[in-house]
Amino acid sequence: MIKVVAKGKLKPGVKVEEYLVHARELVSETRKEEGCITYALHQDINDPSIITMLEEWVDEEALNQHNKTEHVKRIVPGLRYLRESTEINIYREVE
Repeated sequence: MIKVVAKGKLKPGVKVEEYLVHARELVSETRKEEGCITYALHQDINDPSIITMLEEWVDEEALNQHNKTEHVKRIVPGLRYLRESTEINIYREVE
């Protein structure tokens, strides 16, 4: 199983709800993908402009296929434009 933590900080002046409209569409479409275990948005309690996506995938191939989908190619560039920073970490469980 692969886990992804994708944390983004919105640019000053960007309304959180504007970002979430697009991010929710991404979540909705991604949850339909084969190999997606969980895909959920989270908002920082102390700083609402920090939005984190927590993801679980069956394997790296499923994650790679996700990154090639039409909805990722269409939605993610717009989300990137609204963020001032992004940190993406991909994890594999250590046994």
